[in-house]
Amino acid sequence: MGRSTGSIKRVTVYCGSATGTDPAFLELARLTGEAIAGDGLELVYGGGGIGLMGELARAAKGAGGRVTGIITEQFLKLEQGWTGCDELVVLQTMAQRKHELIKRADAFLVLPGGLGTYEEFFETLVGRVIGRHPAPIGLIDTGSFFEPLEALLDHAVSHGFARAAARACVVRGTCPRSVLRQCESMLGMDHDVTALLPMHGRGAGT
Repeated sequence: MGRSTGSIKRVTVYCGSATGTDPAFLELARLTGEAIAGDGLELVYGGGGIGLMGELARAAKGAGGRVTGIITEQFLKLEQGWTGCDELVVLQTMAQRKHELIKRADAFLVLPGGLGTYEEFFETLVGRVIGRHPAPIGLIDTGSFFEPLEALLDHAVSHGFARAAARACVVRGTCPRSVLRQCESMLGMDHDVTALLPMHGRGAGT
């Protein structure tokens, strides 16, 4: 394995259980898995064996990395839980699954995905804003997939419903290793929730 990235030892990745319409999505998942393993980091993900999740996990394992899957009993069959995981944690509820995915992470990476991926992203971002965890969040993009999401975040800031400091907790790039470096540089960011919560910023009530 390669070097460990600063104090980042485990990376939770959110991504789709489908492959999407562009082959570039699968390639991005493969590159991300290889980058995580190449940096000597543990991959923590949703435990599925299909779609981008499966490609990500197989790539990380194939590159010599440790892979931990977190999945529910319901999705064990629906997402075809990947038996190649070094550890496959099977839980009862989605709430438990998300809690475990967040608890184990030193940093988060988000790949293209659907409603479940967006839900995980926003719950993780809100958790960062309210101080439940200090981990940075990186969007790994291809084909400008995340432009609409970034536009939505910027829209909330421009209308006074989100703080620029909270927006800065999320970075975006097209190279997995570059995004990991950005996340590493963010580890010492201010964790003062009053700098992140909207009620203390522009547009706050009087």
